[in-house]
Amino acid sequence: MKNNTINKKEIEKFTKIAEEWWDPQGKFKPLHRFNPIRISYIKKNIINTFKLNQKIKPLKKVKILDIGCGGGLLSEPLSRLGAEVVGIDASDRNIKIAKSHAIKSNLDIKYLCSSPENFNSKTKFDVVLNMEIVEHVQDVDFFLKSCAKLLKKKGIMFVATLNKTLKSYLFAIVGAEYVLRWLPIGTHEWDKFVKPNDLVDILKKYDLKLDSLDGMKFNPIKNEWNISSDRSVNYIGKFIKI
Repeated sequence: MKNNTINKKEIEKFTKIAEEWWDPQGKFKPLHRFNPIRISYIKKNIINTFKLNQKIKPLKKVKILDIGCGGGLLSEPLSRLGAEVVGIDASDRNIKIAKSHAIKSNLDIKYLCSSPENFNSKTKFDVVLNMEIVEHVQDVDFFLKSCAKLLKKKGIMFVATLNKTLKSYLFAIVGAEYVLRWLPIGTHEWDKFVKPNDLVDILKKYDLKLDSLDGMKFNPIKNEWNISSDRSVNYIGKFIKI
């Protein structure tokens, strides 16, 4: 039997609220608030790694695969920066929303309903994004193995997820879901959170070497997210395929 990374319960959870992807005050409000720091981090690291110097479209001709793209919140800004973006998601509803919004935004993004293990691509990508997705899949090891196959040699994989700590339970679940109501209750399951060391060990098996590992922290006074040395809750890793 073929391995499968799709967690039907998780897909259903996000399909139910798919209509709200582009509502900055809706169920995805925290993600809209989170998005600027993700875009900035990805852009800066791609430019530095590939030594790009385009001024107007800095990511011109960079082939990016956005895995678990949802409604396209990351795909669209990266496309505007000049990247050639393909977005895949296991929820058909998410893909329909993403396609519709890209048309309205006059952006040429290829969206497909697929998981990485079922995605047949003739091209390998310069960049693979796994942003806030590994904590929602059925089999993290097989998922990352499937993603690694889609990345070019010397390409970059970004993985953003939640650390498995007591602090992450208190902040990401108790705080964000039950107290502040930033997220619908049940968005996250602490058992699915991944420790950075475990992530690094898995990716090492598939020829991906850790280049940098940073924390992402919310500043309630400024009402914005920042890159931080504190990786105890949210963190993002940049890996290079060797």
